[in-house]
Amino acid sequence: MAIQGPIPVSFAQVFPHGCYAVGEVEPVKDFEASTNGRFVQSRDKNTGEPVWQIPVMDADPSLKAAQKTVAVKILSAVQPVAPAPVAGLPITPVEFDGLTITPYVNGAGRLAYSIKARQMLAPRTNVKPTGKEAAA
Repeated sequence: MAIQGPIPVSFAQVFPHGCYAVGEVEPVKDFEASTNGRFVQSRDKNTGEPVWQIPVMDADPSLKAAQKTVAVKILSAVQPVAPAPVAGLPITPVEFDGLTITPYVNGAGRLAYSIKARQMLAPRTNVKPTGKEAAA
């Protein structure tokens, strides 16, 4: 098989309706290396970079409540910072660059996905004018 390791995907493929940060960026614990009272941060197997995570809410209206919140892991030498809040919104919209997904079978025997990113940033506004707007 030609695909090995994490599968590159676009932000629009994973979050076509966008997503919102609903928690703080935190280091991911390496459960094998950590001991009682000694926290060791997880490192990515492929890059060796520290792994951070942030819970986000998928804005897809068709998802059930239990499916809306997922953790996105971010590979970064320094702790990523969420974009500034948007005035009038109770939660912060975010986007991710360099996304990959890794499918796996979870403890319940169901297919699940680990989502990793290289960067977290404020949503871009890629609005393209339509025929009417372009003519105005």
